[in-house]
Amino acid sequence: RHQQPRRAKTMADEEVTIFDKIVAGDIPSDKIYEDDICIAFNDIAPAAPTHFLVIPKNRDGLSRLCKAEERHKELLGHLMYVAQLVAKQQGLEDG
Repeated sequence: RHQQPRRAKTMADEEVTIFDKIVAGDIPSDKIYEDDICIAFNDIAPAAPTHFLVIPKNRDGLSRLCKAEERHKELLGHLMYVAQLVAKQQGLEDG
């Protein structure tokens, strides 16, 4: 029985991105936080001593901030909250 590879949840007409592959586990990442909504991981080419990304597991059309719609407000709030939480966990006391 052939099993389909896991994929991040995206809208059917969206192109699969490197971030979708990270969420799906197809590309390894140095995860530093994960919950049901998002993951945070260290950047592979950091531009600062502490440089991480927080991305949604289901981007629901939110591939760029400029594509945000009213329906994304709760998700964006969660991503911001997780970013400051992880920043504090990483020793950035001011978040």
